[in-house]
Amino acid sequence: MLTKEIWSGRLREFIDDASVDEIWINDPDHVFISRNGITELTELVLEAAELITMIDLLLRHSGRRVDRSQPFVDATLPDGSRLHVVIPDITSKYPAINIRKYPAHPIQLEQLVSTGSLNQAAATYLKQLVDQGENILIAGGTGSGKTTLLNALLEAINPGDRVIVCEEVREINLTRADWVSMQTRSASVEGFGGVDLRTLVVESLRMRPDRIVVGEVRQREALDLLIALNCGTPGMGTIHAKNAREAITKISTLPLLAGANVSLDFVVPTVAAAIDAVVFVEKLATGERKVTEIAAVTGEVIAGEIQLEQKFTFPKSQNIDIPMYAGAA
Repeated sequence: MLTKEIWSGRLREFIDDASVDEIWINDPDHVFISRNGITELTELVLEAAELITMIDLLLRHSGRRVDRSQPFVDATLPDGSRLHVVIPDITSKYPAINIRKYPAHPIQLEQLVSTGSLNQAAATYLKQLVDQGENILIAGGTGSGKTTLLNALLEAINPGDRVIVCEEVREINLTRADWVSMQTRSASVEGFGGVDLRTLVVESLRMRPDRIVVGEVRQREALDLLIALNCGTPGMGTIHAKNAREAITKISTLPLLAGANVSLDFVVPTVAAAIDAVVFVEKLATGERKVTEIAAVTGEVIAGEIQLEQKFTFPKSQNIDIPMYAGAA
């Protein structure tokens, strides 16, 4: 068994520090951390050989590999944290390592209210959407808190509902009994055995889901998710975007990557019918992570544009100096 003492090594003080939400290494002399959302350059100096040993230990648990033929890797560490590694010659001289930490216990909506990440009225509205089986898209930038909010909404689902989660790398952690986590798989050295998100979404429909979840919608799987939602199975997911409007635009264009036979004339009304609400989360310069916009999708399309109705907006000036949580998605 790969214990934390073995795989964390000299990073252990940062791994164990609950205020540290991310660790990244640019080279042996530059080890950075994000503490409550604020970047710090640590005093830790590593040896070049340590980086190679560290990567080997970090990946040993995951079953994933990184080499010249596959110079990037995403993996889940034994404690649930997310690992990303890039090696030379993609990087100039040294491997680049990122470890994004996650809370040991899933965050609840009430905790996000108590930290000022969203107010009680917004939390009540989101809980109503969850109870009604509405389809929710969570948007935001890197490290803004999308996955943690998604996890909190999933925790609010009726305990009797069966949840099927599809992710590139496992990040969602639920306390409920009836849920299944599925993760993509890279192809072998010979080019066989790869499993992508599209496959997982299709397979999830055969697993008696009450909710389908796509951890992050990036590419062609957007089409399969929309088709699944339009079949009547409620779902949730996250997407990178700068606001709710851009999130709807992006979820309307990503399906076009699935093939030349997929057109906007099909996708736009499908999105309008499938997505019920968009929640936008933002990481501010102070390190705070906060829900700043909740918009309902009305279902109408006017002049080719899907109509949104703003339900909640939260001016940044009203934010309080408490981070959304001690680990960002």
